[in-house]
Amino acid sequence: MTTTTPKDKTPGTELVPVKFSRLTRRGILLGLSLAQLIALGIAGTTLTSMLYAGGGNLILLSTPIWLPAALAAWIPVAGRPAIEWVPVAGWWAWRATGHQLIYRRRILTPRPSGSLALPGDAARLREYVDPVTGAVMIHDPTEHTLTVVCEVTHPAFILLDPAEQQRRVISWGRVLATICRSGRIAMLQVLERTLPASGTGLADWWATHGNDDGSWPSSIYAELIERAGPAAQRHATTVSLSLDLRAAARQIRTAGGGIRGAAAILRQEMNTLTAALRSADLSPTAWLDSGAIAVILRSAYDPAIAPALERHGQLGRSLATAGPVAVNESWSRIRTDSTYHAVLWVSEWPRAHVHPEFLAPVLLSTDIQRSFALLCTPMRADQAARHVRKKKTEHLSDAAQRARIGQIEDAAQTAEYADVLAQEADLTAGHGLLRYTGLISITATNPDELDAAVAAVEQAAIQASCETRRLVGQQARAFTAAALPLARRV
Repeated sequence: MTTTTPKDKTPGTELVPVKFSRLTRRGILLGLSLAQLIALGIAGTTLTSMLYAGGGNLILLSTPIWLPAALAAWIPVAGRPAIEWVPVAGWWAWRATGHQLIYRRRILTPRPSGSLALPGDAARLREYVDPVTGAVMIHDPTEHTLTVVCEVTHPAFILLDPAEQQRRVISWGRVLATICRSGRIAMLQVLERTLPASGTGLADWWATHGNDDGSWPSSIYAELIERAGPAAQRHATTVSLSLDLRAAARQIRTAGGGIRGAAAILRQEMNTLTAALRSADLSPTAWLDSGAIAVILRSAYDPAIAPALERHGQLGRSLATAGPVAVNESWSRIRTDSTYHAVLWVSEWPRAHVHPEFLAPVLLSTDIQRSFALLCTPMRADQAARHVRKKKTEHLSDAAQRARIGQIEDAAQTAEYADVLAQEADLTAGHGLLRYTGLISITATNPDELDAAVAAVEQAAIQASCETRRLVGQQARAFTAAALPLARRV
């Protein structure tokens, strides 16, 4: 694609549109997924066996086996073949049978020292306070990761002029390239949250800069701040850096081994990321300690308490009590303490060229309490090259197979192959390869308000040229990934 620069503009003063790679739907063989191939294999094997065993009567008697398998492979349910819902429904039934959909904190039973008071599989997380930086590092012994969190402040991107926006986009690209070159990063999570403001920010500003001289304009302004402050919303952004302990095993042994050696390696990555963020004109704060992370976790599970925690800085700053008191998970939502949540997955990013501020309708939606998590999973250069070569070979093999049987090549397959070629060109030019996952957690006080908020966010996503889908059957696990800064996977 070529671009032209207007005569009255100079290069670099206009935002350059970008395009996302399509979500591959190529499947394993002729566009069929593994589940579809298994179902069709069961149906074909049953029919062939019955045909050789006795013919018509046995085929008729085996209809309850091969017919449901064939139908499940082809009939779509909510945009996916019915057979692909079997693992989700099976896992949901298993958890329901084992009473794993309900969580209640055991107040009289103390938790193990250093563990996080979180439900589900997040209960295995452990905290480690780094003696050098004072930051708390979250250790996942199952996923073999060590995660640290920092809060980032930045000006409103949408209010900047196009030249400044383009400069910041390029700088953010360098940040992502930095984590790709490391080879030891498991994930970078960017979490943007909206929280009910306590009003202390406006009140403090008025106390410092206001002119409270007792006049009528002064009293009206003070009254407006007093009334509007608690009803306002504030935005908070955090960046979570997760170290892959298996990829950094050799360096960890060199640094002394164990969790202390891993912390030393993570500190190196923290310094590199901090420098990269500052070069991108972002303002990272100090890496968060256990008290700050405890407040974030408590506010995510019970947002109504967030203003009180902000007003009283010493409350709720213990990770041992930061989790929810009660959790009820249903098929399409989750209830924690006093609020309801639903998690949407950005299943399709814009297919056409868009400008970097395309998510503004979602991120700037008013009167909706939500969290937007962008999970960036980097691939090492050698892994990325093998991945691209494999995808390219599979596309060419499938194209040859389709040509052999007379199947027509459609536009979607051509576009996916073009994306693979573009990724190969980017890798050759020295760029990194990342996998993006977008999750949106929406919060409301009752189910009706939650459904209305979900509908509003889905409409905002349509305006942003994105497609969203509600993650059913896995809302509890999705909530920990979408609303908590722990760099968790779904």
